[in-house]
Amino acid sequence: MEELKHECGVAMIRLLKPLDYYEKKYGTWAYGFNKLYLMMEKQHNRGQEGAGLATVNLHTEPGTEYMFREKAEGKDAITEIFSRVDRSMTGELYMGHLRYSTTGKSGLKFVHPFLRRNNWRAKNLCLCGNFNMTNIDEVFEFLTQQGQSPRIYGDSYITLELMGHRLDREVERLYAEAKAQELSGTDITRYIDDHVEMANVLKKTMPHFDGGYVMCGLTGSGELFAVRDPWGIRPAYYYHDDEVMVLASERPVIQTCFGLEADDITELAPGQAIIVHRSGVLQLEQILPQQALSACSFERIYFSRGSDRDIYQERKRLGEQLTPAILKAIDSDVDHTVFSYIPNTAEVAFYGMTDGFRKLHGEVRTEKVVWKDIKLRTFITEGTSRNDLAAHVYDISYGSLTPYEDNLVIIDDSIVRGTTLRESIFKILDRLHPRKIVMVSSSPQIRYPDYYGIDMSRLEELCAFRAAIALIEERGMWQLITDVYKACKSFPTAENHVRQIYAPFTVGEINRKIVEMLRPEGMETPVELVFQSIEGLHEACPNHPGDWYFTGRYPTPGGIRMVNQAFVNYVEKR
Repeated sequence: MEELKHECGVAMIRLLKPLDYYEKKYGTWAYGFNKLYLMMEKQHNRGQEGAGLATVNLHTEPGTEYMFREKAEGKDAITEIFSRVDRSMTGELYMGHLRYSTTGKSGLKFVHPFLRRNNWRAKNLCLCGNFNMTNIDEVFEFLTQQGQSPRIYGDSYITLELMGHRLDREVERLYAEAKAQELSGTDITRYIDDHVEMANVLKKTMPHFDGGYVMCGLTGSGELFAVRDPWGIRPAYYYHDDEVMVLASERPVIQTCFGLEADDITELAPGQAIIVHRSGVLQLEQILPQQALSACSFERIYFSRGSDRDIYQERKRLGEQLTPAILKAIDSDVDHTVFSYIPNTAEVAFYGMTDGFRKLHGEVRTEKVVWKDIKLRTFITEGTSRNDLAAHVYDISYGSLTPYEDNLVIIDDSIVRGTTLRESIFKILDRLHPRKIVMVSSSPQIRYPDYYGIDMSRLEELCAFRAAIALIEERGMWQLITDVYKACKSFPTAENHVRQIYAPFTVGEINRKIVEMLRPEGMETPVELVFQSIEGLHEACPNHPGDWYFTGRYPTPGGIRMVNQAFVNYVEKR
């Protein structure tokens, strides 16, 4: 119910036949654009703040454009950029990007792809990605110590400049080789264009970065590449045959757009790059050694489309595994319980939850209790008026349960900040007068911010953290805050010291405090929270063990450093 913004989605296409092949076979010069458009629209869930595309044409004469880019802001950005497409922009290489900001920076200049121009085709570089780098300060320092002066301070631009610098060195290496072979003029250009090794560039660039990423790029000479972080935090899938190579952030996107089965598609391995050379030859290269797998579990719970074959089953298991805890919360009174969900991403977990109860009890009562109305514009700025408008974003199905007799079990995929519960959901559910509300989360308590691409960077925004601090204050445990603060300041990267904040308390204690904090004034109905367990999460999603949101076990040093700094910022009220 509380929208979390995932940073990005990516899409890439490499046409492996001559352009007229696709026009003859598929009846349109726009085959590549049509496929890219579909892939981007199918990933619209991953970014609605902006979109961009880039293309490269391998067969143009000097003096004509060969590398094209279009960008736009807003929820209609995909439509806008494709409305500008014309036949002159066709090519063999296509790249698309959907953006959600995780840094608060807005404006067209922050929309991907980013382009670095040069009169040498091979030195032109266009980048986009699904990423967040945690050590951009260090990389910026590295560049400036080399004498460079980046125009903008941001991980996208810094990445572009660092990789562009390494691409320049690769081209200069090839120039020296060509001269040693006594080539001259345009023969040198052709030699460089035909022999660029992007693996060299990536191996010199990517070790500088700490973070979760799928980095995608095109060069003016016709190299296409995508590289995944060595922990496998961010997802990428690809498919190739004799006509195309395609890559996307989500598997069903490729399935739908190209009429494939799930098993036809391969997941890019952690630390691996897929490279398609100018010649059309495909290469898989291990750029960085694989680290302990930390594939993001939140992709499975919430962000990725639930139409994926495996994600659908995982979300159902997440719901079904909650059955015993819910049964306890309703005192086993299934006959007097109505089951529902908060639209819409929790729907699959809801099916799993009700399947679990049917196995135990037979038929259960399900209703669509909550409806989300159109987004209301809070044009009145006074706090009370704004809160009153926000409370009406959701509405209820009146008469969907028997007042004062029926329990209401309502499942969501995650409870992050708790703002929507406090300002809207609990208020409207109370109007139904259920005997008890059991608010269920198919994910565990979210206790820590993400630093790999999700917009929850401040500890105090998380209701679980606020609850733990409230318990510390109630029990006079002030020294714990002081000790954790000193540890975070003194040893910022050794370990996640913030975990100590939660250590004195059980999940149940924090649950009860969250309810107390989120319960709106005047609410009559008793409320109980039920969260997924860490063990249940890993059982449901065994191939995606990245759980730092819930456990604080960040896979990279940068994540640990940033969560410790977040606690320092909290204490110092930055």
